[in-house]
Amino acid sequence: MDLFITIFFLISVTFPVLHLYHCLPFFRNNDEKTGITSGLKQWKHQHGYVKEAGISILVPCYNEESIIETSIASMKTLEYSKFEVVYINDGSSDGTMDDLNNMLDLKKSELSPQGRLNHEEVKGVYQSQLYPHMYVIDKENGGKADALNAGIEYSQKDLVVTLDADTILAENALAAVNKAFEDQGVVAAGGMVHVLQTKTNEPLKRLSLKTANMLVRVQVLDFLKAFYISKLSLVRFKALAVISGAFGVFRKDILFKVGGYRNSIGEDIDITLRIQRFIADKKQLKITFIADAIGYTELPETWKDLTKQRLRWQKAYVDCVIHFWAFFLKTLFTKPVSFFYIFETFLIGTIAAYIMTGLVTYNLVTSSENSIIAYMFFYLFFLFLFGVLYDLVAIRMNKHYGFRFQKGDGFRVLGTILFDIFVYRFVAVFYVMYGSISYFFNKKWNKVSRTGRKYHQKNSETAA
Repeated sequence: MDLFITIFFLISVTFPVLHLYHCLPFFRNNDEKTGITSGLKQWKHQHGYVKEAGISILVPCYNEESIIETSIASMKTLEYSKFEVVYINDGSSDGTMDDLNNMLDLKKSELSPQGRLNHEEVKGVYQSQLYPHMYVIDKENGGKADALNAGIEYSQKDLVVTLDADTILAENALAAVNKAFEDQGVVAAGGMVHVLQTKTNEPLKRLSLKTANMLVRVQVLDFLKAFYISKLSLVRFKALAVISGAFGVFRKDILFKVGGYRNSIGEDIDITLRIQRFIADKKQLKITFIADAIGYTELPETWKDLTKQRLRWQKAYVDCVIHFWAFFLKTLFTKPVSFFYIFETFLIGTIAAYIMTGLVTYNLVTSSENSIIAYMFFYLFFLFLFGVLYDLVAIRMNKHYGFRFQKGDGFRVLGTILFDIFVYRFVAVFYVMYGSISYFFNKKWNKVSRTGRKYHQKNSETAA
C-alpha cells in the first residue's frame, strides 16, 4: 500500500512540475509575444502603419443590467478603428434591454444573418445612433452558446472576440489580438484575464489587493496560475483545451466550419475542443495564448457564488470527456490535447481526487498514532512545498509579463498564499468531487450574481 501511495503521489505531481518548468520564459515560442505592451497609438508612432483586421466583439447578455453600463463605457476606450460591438440580449427578464436602448439610443438595423448556425428567434436587430459601431440583437432566451451563435451570424468582421458582460478590455487589447492574428496559422486564441476587482488606474502595470476580500484574493492567485503557468505550458505543447469564455478570439470562418457553439454547460471548453478536433490533421493551424491582450473580469465575492461557478466548471470538464470521448480515444497518444485532457484533467485532476481522499482516510483509520503523525507531516509538507512553489512562480511570471501588485500588498499576498494552501485547496477538491458526481443529476447553467459595482468610475471601490 505504501508503495502504491508513493507511486500515485509521484504521478499526481508530475504534470504540475512539468508545467512549472515548461512555463518559464526560455521555452517561449518565437511568435508567442506580440510586443503590444502600450496603446495602439504609441505602437503606430514607433513602428509606422499597422494594418488592422476587422474585429467583431460579441457580448452575450442575460440579466446584466447591473454591469452593462461598465461594459459600454469600456468599449469607448479601445484604441482601435476597425471593430464593432454586438450585444446579444438573450431574453433578459430585467432591465438590460431598456438600459441598452437608453445608453445607445437604438434604431432598427438592416443587418441580416448568414443562415449557417441555428439559434433561437431574433426579435430585432438594432444599431446605436450615438456609436454606429455598436449593435444590439434582441432574441428569445436560449443560453450563452445560443446567444454567441446568433452574434456570429450577424457579425460583419473576420475576427470574433467573445467576452462576458463583466469583462473589460485594456485599451491595447485589440491591437495585441490584431498583431497575433497576422500569423495566418492562428485560428483561435485566448487573451490574458486578470481579476476586475484588482484593476487599478494603471491596468497594464499594477494590480491591487487592498479592497479585495480573501475569497477574491485567492482567486487572483488561481488565475495567475491558470494563465501564466498552465495555459502557457499547454499552448507550447499544442494542448490547450480551454479558451476562457471571458476573453476568447476566433477566426469567424473557423467557427462556421466547426458548427458554432454547442448548447452545453461548458461552451468555452467545448468550442476549444471542437477547433482542436478540426485542426488535428492540419499541422499549419494552431491555437495560441496572447499574453499581451489584457482583459479584466469580475469574480465571485461570496462562497455561494464561487461554488456555483466552480461546480459548473467541473461539470463542463466531465461533459466534454463524455462528448469528445471518441476523439480522445482515437488520438490519445498522437495529439497532445487528448493526452493532457485525459491523463491530467480527467485522471489526475478528477479521478485522483477520489483516490487520494480514500487513501488518506484509509491511512488515518488503520495506521497507528505515530504512523498517522508521520503520514500527515509528510502529506502537509509536500502540500506546503508544492503550494508555495506554484504560487511564487505564478507571482514571478506575473511580474515577468509586466504586472506588479501595489506597494503594501506584500502581507496580503503572504496571507493569501497561506489561505490558498491550507484552506482553498481542500475546498477545491470538494468542488472537483461534488461537481463530477452532480453532473449526472443536474446540468443547469447556474449564473453567478454580479456585484453591480460601477468599475468605470474612478472613485468606485474595487471589491468588498
